[in-house]
Amino acid sequence: MDFHQLFVFTKVVEHKSFSKAAEDIFLSQSTVSSHIQSLEKMLNVSLFDRVGREIILTPYGERLYQWAQKLLLMKDEALLDLNKGMAEFRGIIRVAASSVPGQFIMPKMVKQFRKEYPAAGFNISQFPSKAVADKVLSGTVDVGLLGAKYENEKLEYIPLLKERLVLVTSKEIELKGPVSIHSVKNYPFVMRHSDSGTNTMLEQLLKKAGIQKDQLNIIAYTDSGQSLIQFVRQDIGISIMSEIAARDYAEHNMVNVYEIDGFNDERYFYLVYNVFKTLPLISKLFVDFASKEGFTFGNGE
Repeated sequence: MDFHQLFVFTKVVEHKSFSKAAEDIFLSQSTVSSHIQSLEKMLNVSLFDRVGREIILTPYGERLYQWAQKLLLMKDEALLDLNKGMAEFRGIIRVAASSVPGQFIMPKMVKQFRKEYPAAGFNISQFPSKAVADKVLSGTVDVGLLGAKYENEKLEYIPLLKERLVLVTSKEIELKGPVSIHSVKNYPFVMRHSDSGTNTMLEQLLKKAGIQKDQLNIIAYTDSGQSLIQFVRQDIGISIMSEIAARDYAEHNMVNVYEIDGFNDERYFYLVYNVFKTLPLISKLFVDFASKEGFTFGNGE
């Protein structure tokens, strides 16, 4: 049993698939299968049950997965300790991010973290907030960035940045702010899908104002913040969205932004990780850096 075999094994567990694991670590599926078979032969146990096209961890596989994570982390810590400097440490951090933090927060985090660890790499995928939390829970990513909390004993949240929602219109529409939330009923409206953190907060705002969703003239739902802003820019509809994202577009004279009268509720964007998963060392360093307020998000950062 060697470290590479254990690494391959953990990827199969996390992806629940030989083919997806092979794709992730740039090996052929036959090579991945060979590594697993070698482990099973050496340990004289079955690590997976093959049920049709699905693979399920056996009790032996579950125990080996826990040991494999610890051993791989110890290997990384040993290499880091023996290295001349921490900045030379290498590794890929797997991140799932929802729309706004993925577009406006993650680039700044990468830039600042790589000042201390220039050999660190990132594999970033974008999903709605709920899917980000699910990816972290399942272990398919190391950390997540999202704009809503989904309570689970396995999830630990680190607050990164606070913001609120604002009303956004095309340049063709001039309103006098702050704008009443009830005025949105007078315009076509573009909305985020229900799994997004922005939508969760928007629904709270509508409920607080006594507005039912069916009272809005919703012409489109979208997963993408960039798609939403294009609907607004083309004067197809107005929207309520993240202040961070909206201000960036307003500064480039693409849209008009208005405060919502009487709505001062704020939300955090969070970094989330699974406390029951042993993270690769480079990912653990990333979490530690965030939790110690190593990141700053002021203008120019």
